[in-house]
Amino acid sequence: MEPQNNTRVSEFVLLRFSQTQELQKFLFLVFLFVYITTVVGNLLIMVTVTFDSRLHTPMYFLLCNLAVIDPCTSPKMLVDFLSENKIISYQGRMAQIFLFHLLGGGTVFFLSVMAYDRYIAISRPLHYVTIMNTQLCVGLVVAAWLGGFLHSVVQLGLMLPLPFCGPNVLDNFYCDVPHVLRLACTETSLLEFVMISSSGMLVLIWFILLLISYTIILVMLRSHSGQARRKAASTCTTHIIVVSMIFIPCIYVYSWPFTCFRMDKAVSISYTVMTPMLNPMIYTLRNQEMQLALKRLGRHLVICNGVNFK
Repeated sequence: MEPQNNTRVSEFVLLRFSQTQELQKFLFLVFLFVYITTVVGNLLIMVTVTFDSRLHTPMYFLLCNLAVIDPCTSPKMLVDFLSENKIISYQGRMAQIFLFHLLGGGTVFFLSVMAYDRYIAISRPLHYVTIMNTQLCVGLVVAAWLGGFLHSVVQLGLMLPLPFCGPNVLDNFYCDVPHVLRLACTETSLLEFVMISSSGMLVLIWFILLLISYTIILVMLRSHSGQARRKAASTCTTHIIVVSMIFIPCIYVYSWPFTCFRMDKAVSISYTVMTPMLNPMIYTLRNQEMQLALKRLGRHLVICNGVNFK
């Protein structure tokens, strides 16, 4: 259908969480704390995995790559808390959508690769090192990033032809396909169907497949010895928790027509702000190897500081 008029919107306004300036400053401090916790937690995972030779295994190599993604989601929101006018340009909006789906798609593929890694470790423990060799691990990481890139390009390709001639107010703190699609001044029913099919249903099916995969892995653990079974079960449970925290909000957002719900901002906060902060906590608090590695890193730092002090 033809657009309603020829006026092209060049800027978009992101609505505040609150109209009260004092509350805005308080929320800034809260989310700044969350973001610092996210960055520190994920940096700690990357540093620990990098410098502890006992963690130079495929699972921790993949976890280290996943930790690169988490801190990239919130900086723009923090800046907007202190800005009087929360305005984003058309180009900035498209760049944000591209980056958001690149990181989101990459996360989905990394979680899938980690599920495959656990399957090989449980089903073929004697051949695990041979199968999950360095070449395959690097190839899987490249494939995960490439998958995220292609997914992002598809989303952007569907958005670029749309005309935007007003209104230009986005009722959220960041730009994503469902929020922006509501502002297009043309019929978007077919595009919504395509988006739901390419994102919503795909995420739902992927989530179900991952849950089935981990269920199969947990069933296979019955044939393992007690200590090995408990260790592997704890690792798989951790992965299931993280997968659920990421996929369930995505299913809520993308799996039905893009109408506005009261819970939209809360759900958006859960998977763009809270989940990246909780991921490193879950991976470290439920993982004995990571806990021991962190203790070794802490002792090493204390010894180094003591030597330097002398």
